[in-house]
Amino acid sequence: MSTYQRVPEAGRGLRLHLNENTGGCSPAVLAAVRALSAEDLAFYPAYADVERETAAHLGVDPSWMALVNGLDEGLHIVSLLALRPGTDSTGGTAGAMTSIIPEPAFEMYAACTAAAGGIATRVPPGPDFAFAIDGIRAAIDARTRLLYLTNPNNPTGLTVPAETIAALARELPGVTVLVDEAYIDFGGESLLPYLDEQRNIIIGRTFAKAYGLAALRAGCLIAHPDTLEPIRATLSPYTLNVAAAAALRAAIADRDWHDRYVRESMASRALIYAFCDARGIPYYRSAANFVLMRMGPQATAVTKALAERGIFIRDRSTQPGCEGCVRITAGLTTHTEQCLRALGERL
Repeated sequence: MSTYQRVPEAGRGLRLHLNENTGGCSPAVLAAVRALSAEDLAFYPAYADVERETAAHLGVDPSWMALVNGLDEGLHIVSLLALRPGTDSTGGTAGAMTSIIPEPAFEMYAACTAAAGGIATRVPPGPDFAFAIDGIRAAIDARTRLLYLTNPNNPTGLTVPAETIAALARELPGVTVLVDEAYIDFGGESLLPYLDEQRNIIIGRTFAKAYGLAALRAGCLIAHPDTLEPIRATLSPYTLNVAAAAALRAAIADRDWHDRYVRESMASRALIYAFCDARGIPYYRSAANFVLMRMGPQATAVTKALAERGIFIRDRSTQPGCEGCVRITAGLTTHTEQCLRALGERL
């Protein structure tokens, strides 16, 4: 079975390896969590306010959104429903259903497919990580039920035009197209405008990255209400804990804190680009809160050397197409500058 391995705990230091919000959550979030009473923790949470406010923040009606315990729960639920054994597209008895995973991709997709009893079909990337749309089309067969896409992509930070994804979904009416928009706050085009027309598209969002709520596990799925109906029926009735619900309301209300961090991330990406340009290091221009750099054979050694100095970046060399690549979180510029100084000394 495919498994997602948690990254070993890094300990104290500069965490630029997990695409976290290096500036932390809004002070309003801390105040909201501290304001919880003993009774708040003892009673099952109410969701009416957080659902209404989150949906309004995202620009959708509450009937189009379902809160989940981190986007990972959403990925699992969609995978379980889409990949249930049944008949194939010709009406015959089928065995395991299949998912399509364009590489490189978030490792949870394969883990969710395996957990649902499905079989993952991996599609290699095109040159320079070009979107492998022809490879995806070629991989579709009578048992295909689910297509995972991340936009912007992780670990490359590259984007696919929303219309390209919507057009592909039109070609595949019997396939659920799960678009993971975990990094959409930092760039790229959302599929939100296409959900009414393309009811086989489900969008996944997280509040871990731009909002700084990774430890509290808050995310959501967005789709047409008819598409969300079986998902709602499967989700736990109390999927978001009370601290996460309080924190989410405070985080989305503090737009200035969110926007400030997004600007910091953009500035940090520019710093990384300039560093690479000055040294002739290939990199990929990112629409997310990280940059993928191609360090070549020294990638693993560089990652280890920085870790010894308490600066943690991610060696992505084992992912398809990413040989010799490291990924650096682009968060606060002070953190980025510290990392680049250490990296420059090592090169």
